[in-house]
Amino acid sequence: MLPTPIGDTPVWDVLPQYNRTVIDRLEYFIVENTRSARRFLSRAGIQRPIDSLRFAELNEHSTPEAVAELLTPVLAGTDAGVISEAGLPGVADPGADLAALAHLHGVEVVPLVGPSSILLALMASGLNGQSFAFNGYLPGKQPERGRAIRHFEKRAQTERQSQIFIETPYRNLKLFEDFLKECNGNTLLTVAADILQPDQLIRTAQIRDWKAKTPDIHKRPAIFILGV
Repeated sequence: MLPTPIGDTPVWDVLPQYNRTVIDRLEYFIVENTRSARRFLSRAGIQRPIDSLRFAELNEHSTPEAVAELLTPVLAGTDAGVISEAGLPGVADPGADLAALAHLHGVEVVPLVGPSSILLALMASGLNGQSFAFNGYLPGKQPERGRAIRHFEKRAQTERQSQIFIETPYRNLKLFEDFLKECNGNTLLTVAADILQPDQLIRTAQIRDWKAKTPDIHKRPAIFILGV
């Protein structure tokens, strides 16, 4: 499981050098997107020609049969590197389906160290890092979205459990506005955008304070966290 940088951060600024030795010996890569994976390997300075490598895609559209086919070379003895679009494969990522199948067949799954926007946002939020839940995407439409926000806010309040969410970048502002509309004024909201980038934004404030100024998060990869 090969992590990739978040955004355009230089590869070896955020990944340990050990990852380079693993990448350099692999010839088969299972990737979320071939184009971005080839770009990552080029930026990483892989020693062998990229055109000599084998790529197979695993994404949200992959059927169970397609996932099983991806594992066939591994079962025959070929090591594979799994690469997501950004961050950690298998975390909020379809790579988890392949890892589950590998375990079913007794294939060793090796995670390498790299950045996770989810955990980096939580680290810097000041919210509860002892108990937290990653909830992915909230419902896209009302009234389901409003009910979901109030449900997770209640969990944050009663269980003191940080509630973490992601959103498609062009919908960030709508989700932010829905948090302001649905949550109590004293609930804490963390907004973390473009983590590890020069224009990184990570701020935690009460809902009532967020109402005074909307953050610049339109079309920027972002994480949202509710807490108390």
